[in-house]
Amino acid sequence: MKSFKFGQSNFGQAIMAHSFGNKGPKVLILGGVHGNEWEGALCAQSLLNHFIEAFTYDLQLTIVPHFNPDGLSTLQRKNANSVDLNRNLPSKDWTNEVAEEKYYPGKIACSEPENKALVKWLDDEQPKLVISLHSWKPMLNVNGNCSPEAEIISEKTGYEIHESIGYPTPGCLGTYCGLERNMPTLTYELQRDMKAEDIVNIHIPAILEALKSAEQR
Repeated sequence: MKSFKFGQSNFGQAIMAHSFGNKGPKVLILGGVHGNEWEGALCAQSLLNHFIEAFTYDLQLTIVPHFNPDGLSTLQRKNANSVDLNRNLPSKDWTNEVAEEKYYPGKIACSEPENKALVKWLDDEQPKLVISLHSWKPMLNVNGNCSPEAEIISEKTGYEIHESIGYPTPGCLGTYCGLERNMPTLTYELQRDMKAEDIVNIHIPAILEALKSAEQR
C-alpha cells in the first residue's frame, strides 16, 4: 500500500488517498463526497481496512475514503465553502442555477480545491472505472459502461440499476467522468441510515466481487 496526499480541503485538511497494486486496469473508489452521507465514507473506510489486510487483485486501485473531510467533520452535505462537490465538476451541463440550496454548485465550475485535485488526478491517471459511494435511496446509478460490475452488486444486494438517478444533476461526477470522458462511473447509493454492520456484511463483499470483474477492463 502507498498512502499519499490526494489534495486538501477548503479548511486545509489533507485529503488522503491509498493505492494498491501495480498492474491491471486503474480503478478509483471515492467515499465521503457528501459529508452527511456517512454510510458511503464508512463503506470506503471498511474497504480500505480490508485491502490493508489483503489485496489480491490485478488492479491498480486508488481509494479516497474521505473526499470531503470538512463536510464529514460537521456532517454537512457541502464543503466548508458551502458548495456541493457533486455539482461543481466542470461537465458540459454545469450551471450556476440552483434548484435547491443544498445543491449549490459554486460561482464557477471546479472552483473548489477538492475538485481541482480530483480533476487533476483523473486527467493524469485515466481510470477505467470509478465507484463513488453515497447514501440515499438504494440504487446503482450507472454512467458509461459499468454494467458488469453493477450487475454483480445488484445480484448480491438486490439494489436496482438505473441510468438516471431520477432528477437533474448538472456538474456531477457521473456525467463528467462516465458520459463525457469514457471513465465508467458507478454511483452507489447505499440505503440511508442502514446499520454499519449491514454495510460491512452485505456491501463490502458485493464490491469485492465486482472488482474481480473490473480486472478484465
